[in-house]
Amino acid sequence: MKLGITFPNALDVRSLAELAREAEESGWNGVFIWDCLDCEPGPTYDTWIALAAIALNTERVHIGTLLTAITRRRPWKLARETVTLDHLSKGRLILTVGLGSVDCGEFAKVNEITDRKARSQRLDEGLEILTGLWSGQPFSYDGEYYQVRDMTFLPPPAQVPRIPIWVVGAWPRMKSMRRVLRYDGVLPSKMNADNTFAKLTPEDIRAIKAYIAEHRTANTPYDIVMDGKTPGDNPAQASAIVRPFAEEGLTWWIEDEPCSTWRRGGVDGLRSRIRQGPPRVQ
Repeated sequence: MKLGITFPNALDVRSLAELAREAEESGWNGVFIWDCLDCEPGPTYDTWIALAAIALNTERVHIGTLLTAITRRRPWKLARETVTLDHLSKGRLILTVGLGSVDCGEFAKVNEITDRKARSQRLDEGLEILTGLWSGQPFSYDGEYYQVRDMTFLPPPAQVPRIPIWVVGAWPRMKSMRRVLRYDGVLPSKMNADNTFAKLTPEDIRAIKAYIAEHRTANTPYDIVMDGKTPGDNPAQASAIVRPFAEEGLTWWIEDEPCSTWRRGGVDGLRSRIRQGPPRVQ
């Protein structure tokens, strides 16, 4: 299992690049940053420029967003940005996508669509355009929300067959889960019948893995991804939190405790958590 770490894009770009290098040196396998425009009171920096700085300041860690709401982006522009970043990082980019949160102010404050059904359809259309343009072949698309006329985007991504796409999936909602089957990984969130969220369990991961194995037709690698918090100062407890999920099929654990640490203790607190290293599961 691989272990990643999340940073807020409220930190300036130079700090993010320096912290990403420290994460790489401390044994983390991936560095992910928020993709938001209006998430926190105070400074917010552009995610894609920050990821470019991180790519140039690291050599091995996977990099990406957690997460990108395609529903508020132009997918053809995102296609250019992601391919450029994939080449810049020499094939280390992972794109995590979802509907996004309308509570952050990035939708209603700028008159973006907030209706969940409409955003869901735009997400599906945006993903089809992304993968179509990444192909490097002539591509057209005629959707309800997006249209593309005979465009050929070169170069294709550095990664073959494409940049990995992780999709947020509401478990056990089958419509949402059918979407994740078409891509390269799932970041599951457990949803109750009354539309409230519940805590994922190792048994849920086992069930999700079985569902993917039964219904996915592609034979390319597939990730089951989970974010959560572990205590960096208590390795035994951290291991006890993560190991049951790893044993049931989790392939990535993304540590988001650093964002809480940053809120409490600033950059120094975040750096301390990075240096404590990822939870050990073996």
